[in-house]
Amino acid sequence: MGATDHIDLARSTLGALPQGVAAPVFDVARVRPGIVHLGLGGFHRAHMARYIHDLMEVDETALDWGIIGVGLRPTDRPLLDALGAQQGLYTLVERDAKGEQATVIGSICKCVDASETSRVLLDAIDDPAIRIVSLTVTEHGYCLDRATKTLDMESAAILYDRAHPNDPCTAVGVLVEAFSRRHAAGLPAFTTLSCDNIQHNGDVLREAVLTLARLRDTALATWIEHETQFPNTMVDRITPVPSEEQTEALQIRTGLHDRAPLLAEPFRQWVIEDRFTAGRPAWEKVGAQFVDDVAPYEMMKLRLLNTSHLVVAGLGQLAGYRLIDEAISDPLIGRTMRALMVRETEPTLAPVPGIDLAAYKDDLLARFANPAIRDTVERVNADAPINLLLDPIRDRLAANAPIDLLALGLAAWLRRVRGEDDAGQPIPVHHPFADELRKLAIEGGADPEPLLSLRQLFGDLGEDPNLRANVGRWLAALYQIGARATLNQAAHAGLI
Repeated sequence: MGATDHIDLARSTLGALPQGVAAPVFDVARVRPGIVHLGLGGFHRAHMARYIHDLMEVDETALDWGIIGVGLRPTDRPLLDALGAQQGLYTLVERDAKGEQATVIGSICKCVDASETSRVLLDAIDDPAIRIVSLTVTEHGYCLDRATKTLDMESAAILYDRAHPNDPCTAVGVLVEAFSRRHAAGLPAFTTLSCDNIQHNGDVLREAVLTLARLRDTALATWIEHETQFPNTMVDRITPVPSEEQTEALQIRTGLHDRAPLLAEPFRQWVIEDRFTAGRPAWEKVGAQFVDDVAPYEMMKLRLLNTSHLVVAGLGQLAGYRLIDEAISDPLIGRTMRALMVRETEPTLAPVPGIDLAAYKDDLLARFANPAIRDTVERVNADAPINLLLDPIRDRLAANAPIDLLALGLAAWLRRVRGEDDAGQPIPVHHPFADELRKLAIEGGADPEPLLSLRQLFGDLGEDPNLRANVGRWLAALYQIGARATLNQAAHAGLI
């Protein structure tokens, strides 16, 4: 099939998909919404939506757990338009060095643009059939004070929601208003399921929702507190956004014209506390793990995968690497990641039932090195919150334990937000405080004090003399000799 010959992805063409692209085995027209998901993006479509799709293929009752996917930002509109044109369908390509598998996912039954008004979204949640509202809005979307991880009451978005409670713009505001409408109508509450990489994500979300609800109506807050659940979860899958070249190559290779294809690694993991208000899908049938306490699994993933990801991406971007697999293939960066896990982050973990940590660490190195994913250092640096470094640093300092490599990772972060790599080439900085960070990075140079004094990010930790000394030593080296030479020094010192 040539580059100009293709099949447009739609419900009407599912019976004629090109060879090598798997269609849903269930009737997608029979999928009915049971979940509203806030923050429709790549991770959700490769993770939760994939689990629901798989469950629909083996359990007909799961057809009542279809997803209404919601975009909360204007930047979400192109994806929503693409999915809308395809009636929620998209191709998920799972690939590694051994090959790939392409599957059309059919679990999303509707898309909603809530970037200008949340009224249509709130009407959708009013439906009693909606029993779960889930989220992947990143840590920024929770409007938290970054030092305390509680709701930032001075956030412009939260101030807006307090002034416009019936048409809120934030995920937390939407949840409070949705609960208020359910309460007023005498309808049962729904489960709120966070799927974001935040430690104790359900607990953090619960406290943010209750904080905003108490300011509005104490009776509403009490009702939420007693009538709904906020399970903690641990989610894991690497899902880079396909480039235009990858999208075009997929169409040429398969003959399928898909406006919203998605790439993912074969690996996926989902650990969930089994606390739901009004029932749940039987995700355990398709590989999800339900537990009483997700904390050990959550901590394992955050400390070993996410912290390592941020360190590899930071050092890699400074050294001029564009892709994660290129960075981790650099022997010095690969050694740094392994040493970081063994010496500094694994010791902060409690026992993780049923997990072989040595095998888990080996798997992480192999997953990062997957050449078929082409995950970019820019994506990791943009998505990963700085608390992935700060939280283990706090634990190590409290235990009076060394923080050599965590401090190196933080120094790379401070060097990177200057907006240029070791060769002087510009690198983008995606952060709510990007302009302020760059200004302070230029002001401080090799001195980390101006940046570490930014209390909105570092709180009291930025004043710790041990942290400042360790970070300052690495930051000076990064400025003077660059990332690779700094790693050579670390190797000669026996740190990696």
